[in-house]
Amino acid sequence: MLNIFTLANGRLFQEEIESLEELSKFQPIWVDLESPTVEEKRWVKQYFGLSIPEDAMDEDIEESARFYEEDNGELHIRSDFLIADDEEPRTVRVAFILNLVNDALKSKGVLFSIHDEDVPVFRLLRLRARRAPGLIEDAKEVLLKLFDADAEYSADTLEGIYDELEKVSKQVLSGEVTDTLAGEVLGQIARQEDLNGRIRRNVMDTRRAVSFMMRSRMLNAGQFEEARQILRDIESLDNHTAFLFDKINFLMDATVGFININQNKIIKIFSVASVALLPPTLIASIYGMNFKSWFPELEWAYGYPYALALMVASALVPMWYFRKRGWLR
Repeated sequence: MLNIFTLANGRLFQEEIESLEELSKFQPIWVDLESPTVEEKRWVKQYFGLSIPEDAMDEDIEESARFYEEDNGELHIRSDFLIADDEEPRTVRVAFILNLVNDALKSKGVLFSIHDEDVPVFRLLRLRARRAPGLIEDAKEVLLKLFDADAEYSADTLEGIYDELEKVSKQVLSGEVTDTLAGEVLGQIARQEDLNGRIRRNVMDTRRAVSFMMRSRMLNAGQFEEARQILRDIESLDNHTAFLFDKINFLMDATVGFININQNKIIKIFSVASVALLPPTLIASIYGMNFKSWFPELEWAYGYPYALALMVASALVPMWYFRKRGWLR
């Protein structure tokens, strides 16, 4: 899918392109390629003179090769964007190519973005740009606003983690934690921990991308200050993710502690039962070994009733003592 974005009266407008002739009618500042076909790549090369690298979407590219500048002035940035899906949270690799010397658009330049699936941050920026005139002025502003929206999207996701952990806290600290509930709680905690870790990695990647833009000296004074503000926002997110990791560890330890308590209760029942049944076992052994005939009941008619009564009494006395001490609760 090939989408282009043009500026008109300070607003960002989107057009979906289906042919090279249609592309030649516009002068975009942002060209977005979502799972581009070979034909769409050919259109971009013919109209803009840009060849998209074959390894643009590779996941195993070295970290040091994700930010660089070509001899012709093109800036290449490969950054990961978070998708906080409830079922499968993940990150999507997006390749940016910032062409600031495009002849068709003079100084505004063109930003090219290539990715395999739709990114929530992109939708958020498109919505904002349509509603807020003057939000975006050139291609560099588009890239900065994407990273700004990425930091805000991460912040919103962190708020969702706070809400989910609050629900888990009420379940764990209620005191009635069964093994079934503990299993569900551990699953919820594990999902939130995974999402929190992805957010931390995502903001780290965003920080590196913004720092690269600042070092490249392509930003004007206003954009440079905006980049510094994005870095400050990311710094505050780091503190929140660190706090959430501590909270997750606490809830994990508390849940495992309740599981151990439940297991100890079971072990206590077996311990009490074994101690209570020890005297009856001893009485039965002594009774059964002190007769000369093969059938003890023929030698002592009341032997069995007396032995059984003594065995029951010897079992009840320890149980009464355990109950009095509170060991059966």
